[in-house]
Amino acid sequence: MRTPGAPPPFRIPDFDQAPLLVIWETTQACGLSCRHCRASAQPGRNPGELSSEEGLRLVDAVAEMGTPLFILSGGDPLNRADLAELVRHGKARGLRMATIPAATEQLTYERLAELRDAGLDQIAFSLDFPRAELHDGFRLAAGAFDRTMQAAGWARRLGLPLQINTTVCGETAPYLAELGHFVANLGIVFWEVFFLVPMGRGKLLRGLSAAECERLFATLWEIESKGRFVLKVTEAPQYRRWVAQHAATERAWLATVAHAHAPIGLSPKAVNSGKGFLFVSHLGEIFPSGFLPTPVGNVRTMPLARAYRESRVFRDLRDADTLRGRCGRCEFRATCGGSRARAFALTGDAAATDPWCAYVPQAQTTRSVTWSA
Repeated sequence: MRTPGAPPPFRIPDFDQAPLLVIWETTQACGLSCRHCRASAQPGRNPGELSSEEGLRLVDAVAEMGTPLFILSGGDPLNRADLAELVRHGKARGLRMATIPAATEQLTYERLAELRDAGLDQIAFSLDFPRAELHDGFRLAAGAFDRTMQAAGWARRLGLPLQINTTVCGETAPYLAELGHFVANLGIVFWEVFFLVPMGRGKLLRGLSAAECERLFATLWEIESKGRFVLKVTEAPQYRRWVAQHAATERAWLATVAHAHAPIGLSPKAVNSGKGFLFVSHLGEIFPSGFLPTPVGNVRTMPLARAYRESRVFRDLRDADTLRGRCGRCEFRATCGGSRARAFALTGDAAATDPWCAYVPQAQTTRSVTWSA
């Protein structure tokens, strides 16, 4: 059964033909200096950013490829005056549109209302700790926690489905259970929990051991099993393996409910770098992920669909038989596959074993692959 007024479940595309979602880093400009920032964002905008006209063409390309979900990210996308125009155009092309603004002075009730009126389907705010002093210290911005809480209230008042994004690393992991209970009381529809990929400023943060990740998966399952909102674990696809081992039947039911009710919901198929996922940088570069910096072209010169469907990098990322090491031998490699971005960040090899996975596989076969565009 679907919640009255909620959009129908979106169609999951064939991942060989189109990603489930495209993220466009609309700008790297941001007023925050967050300790985990992949992009090491700076205050000013780059003059080489995609223009409004180029952005509208990108929206068209995403829609024509058959992708249902489009996320306008940053930096801080509120630095773009054309943000509402981009949302409105995406909605006109049948896309579900979401954005992730930063908790700065630019985040106002009026801007959120403008985005709501443009047709925005979901808005996400970042929250890494359940307490102001810890969160503000992580974001290196006094008042960031309070601004996030204020904006969450505005989103509820405007009827905008609310998402919270959380970075999990050595510093934040001890507070994950407490944070899960905290966000459950914010009226959210979606909690995205991102396991750190050490790049940009994030290289200076403490990572996690594989054993720590297993314990955190149990914590996340305890939260998810209550079924109060959709929980999505990003860059730790081994959570799917953990659930398959411990709670597969319950997860299948929860995923069905989440897909039917959430505006931007879960995919029943595993999404990974280049497999159901594509990232476009602020300069138009096409990547399998913002955390896997292997460009295959630029939207200014290469059709987006061709890059996704035909480039060697993307095709290999979608082929579980190209994985090496424990990931290559693992019986869960098709449904998990490990974080290809983390494997690349920590080993220099996107096909290697994800170092944050503790599982010892039973299968004994593996193949080799050469990574090139």
